Amino acid sequence: MISWTEILLRLLLASLFGALIGLERERKNWAAGLRTHMMVCVGSCLIMIVSAFGFADILGTPHVTLDPSRIAAQVITGIGFIGAGTILLSKEGIIHGLTTAAGLWTVAAIGLATGGGLYFAAGATTVIALIILWALQPFERIFSGRFRYNSLKIVTDSIDLLRNLLNNDVFKIESLSVEKGDDGMVLNLRIAKQDQKSIETIIRELENNPNVKEITLVK
Repeated sequence: MISWTEILLRLLLASLFGALIGLERERKNWAAGLRTHMMVCVGSCLIMIVSAFGFADILGTPHVTLDPSRIAAQVITGIGFIGAGTILLSKEGIIHGLTTAAGLWTVAAIGLATGGGLYFAAGATTVIALIILWALQPFERIFSGRFRYNSLKIVTDSIDLLRNLLNNDVFKIESLSVEKGDDGMVLNLRIAKQDQKSIETIIRELENNPNVKEITLVK
């Protein structure tokens, strides 16, 4: 069995690594922020310690063998339930929270590494994760901006308008969802990226359509 000072060191390091990644998520006001990442990392660390050293008292007993990886392996499966809770699907069909879920999965792995005494691996992964989440964000915005979609929310009670939108030659509809609203149908459209002038022209034409009760450009 490892000493209590070594156990404390591993738990404190796990909380530190989790806090560093959690702070990055906290500044964006995500539900899974500082405390969530710290708890996941510390919990994973403790599970790894228990998995590796918690059964030392029965070692040597006939017909008993120890596989330290079995309990720890369940963390990777179990963390999926927490990660799923951070993923949200908006009414416009846009998915949010995938990066946070991936971060929680990575934090769990960091906790396992720390609990196993792999300090360099845990520390290096923390630094790499911070670079991915924070330092690379400006590059992601520049790159993803080239492929961004425009989202339109249209309220109408006309089936003909829906048919015309689907058959139009002006813009390409990437996805479409229809909901029932108080004033008729609510159409949520994602169209291929348009320049500002083109999207203003599209909105103006729809506003002049008598069958359109409301139109909103979703940012």
